[in-house]
Amino acid sequence: MKILVLSDTHISGVKKMLPQRVEKELTTCQLCLHAGDFVEYSVFEKLSSFINTYGVCGNMDSEEVRKRLPLKQIISIENVNIGLIHGRGAPNSLIPYVKKEFSQHWAKIDIFIFGHSHFPLDKVVEGKIYFNPGSPTDKVFAPYNSYGVIEIKEGVIKRRIVRIG
Repeated sequence: MKILVLSDTHISGVKKMLPQRVEKELTTCQLCLHAGDFVEYSVFEKLSSFINTYGVCGNMDSEEVRKRLPLKQIISIENVNIGLIHGRGAPNSLIPYVKKEFSQHWAKIDIFIFGHSHFPLDKVVEGKIYFNPGSPTDKVFAPYNSYGVIEIKEGVIKRRIVRIG
């Protein structure tokens, strides 16, 4: 299964939906995981109209997003467990934060997807994958815009950060 991974899109009704490259990638994927900071719930609805989408709320999301989406969730795909959360705090404290938030389920989760920092990250710590796709629309605190792609086949997780521009 090919999965588009997004976070920190920060799209309001005034802005364009997503960069063209992300929209093109979307057509080749079977699932979208969004790690929060949609800003408006209409962004989740629009993504969901194209592709099966799971999302969590972030610190910059509207009241409607916070009411309708969870703070975190665990998704199982082809025997791979994915922990999805936005994140909080400074960039260097995100991995400890994610680990703490999923502490009751940490042992069974294979990959943690998060955002918040806008800075892309693909790192293995204590045998667990920590994956931040960066932001496709906002370069605050990041050297470039980006998104992620994860492919899961027979329990094997392949992942990449895609730089935009």
